[in-house]
Amino acid sequence: MLNSACRLPLSDDDAIRLLEWAVAVPSLSGQEQDCAAVLASAMARCGMRAGIDEAGNAVGILGDGPIDIVLLGHMDTVPGLVPQRREGDLLYGRGTVDAKGPLCAFIAAASRAELPAGVRLIVIGATEEECATSRGARHAAATYRPAACIIGEPSHWDGVTLGYKGRILVTFTARREVAHTAGPDGSAADAVLGVVHEFQSRVSAVPVKPGSTQSSAGAKAGAFDSIQCTVRSMETRSDGFTDEARVVVGLRLSPGVQPSEIAELARAAAEGRDVVVTTAGEETAVVADRSNLVARSLSNAIRDHGGTPTPKRKTGTSDMNVVNPVWNCPIAAYGPGDSALDHTPNEHISLSEYCKSISVLQGAIEAMGRELVGARPAAEVAGGKRG
Repeated sequence: MLNSACRLPLSDDDAIRLLEWAVAVPSLSGQEQDCAAVLASAMARCGMRAGIDEAGNAVGILGDGPIDIVLLGHMDTVPGLVPQRREGDLLYGRGTVDAKGPLCAFIAAASRAELPAGVRLIVIGATEEECATSRGARHAAATYRPAACIIGEPSHWDGVTLGYKGRILVTFTARREVAHTAGPDGSAADAVLGVVHEFQSRVSAVPVKPGSTQSSAGAKAGAFDSIQCTVRSMETRSDGFTDEARVVVGLRLSPGVQPSEIAELARAAAEGRDVVVTTAGEETAVVADRSNLVARSLSNAIRDHGGTPTPKRKTGTSDMNVVNPVWNCPIAAYGPGDSALDHTPNEHISLSEYCKSISVLQGAIEAMGRELVGARPAAEVAGGKRG
């Protein structure tokens, strides 16, 4: 890590320039090194001990002591060029919403936050969040043990995200010798499609689980509480002697449904049918308590700035799915921007909302720090022991 001699809080104008710089640097998943360098340099100029870790994450640290608060955002983006431009209050560009806006808001809020003695604030711009690998978050999960964590994802300045669905990707593959289409044997594609249809039927029969908020008798499950099963890609190929067919099915899993359970359904559907099943991207759904320290601090800070906090649950996944089972600490996701614009050709963010979210984050960070210090024995905080 680099050492910096003094703190330099970012003004709103500084924070907007930081976001413009970050968005201007392409950072597709697996190609984040240039953006990481920009963000690490910016954090060092703010007075953080900053650098790039083994997973390629941009990391900035303020303070020292036994109590860690982690602000975990991501700097990678999906493909698709969205020309960067300003139109009044709006900044257009790939990553403005998902999720360089929330990440740059983290950096600006950290630069302003007054931390009590004994609290260490860690800002992480993670790599490969848009991939099933989640390389940056997995490295962070193994490296730190925070007392509280905010995940950087868009929720609007007055929204607090408490839940994300789980995920699994299932690939069905069949290979067969080429046969005449008039013959009695079906094609490789026939074999795969038959298994996929059987799998979809088995998935549709899975009941809503007890872990769901809509699991009471007779309740109708909403999108968050249902399993979403979507064919993501289909491919056939032939070399003249062997036909191959492959179908990838993506599933978003409701609370209480384990990826291993879905994998077993896939294998059962393929049993005896000469179709190979492989899985990837397994993540379990996560739902945080809306009264936990992080959600409560964010909600109170939103109220302090004239808003009405809105708890949200999202049907996608985030790095919250990755770190929550490991850290098991108070957690929620927060950040400026409209998540409906994620991955779209019209991706843009309101700069006034972005600046407002920075103030909310500053208030929440400071409130968390005070409460966490008050909950630890004074001698332990003064001694700098890490739990």
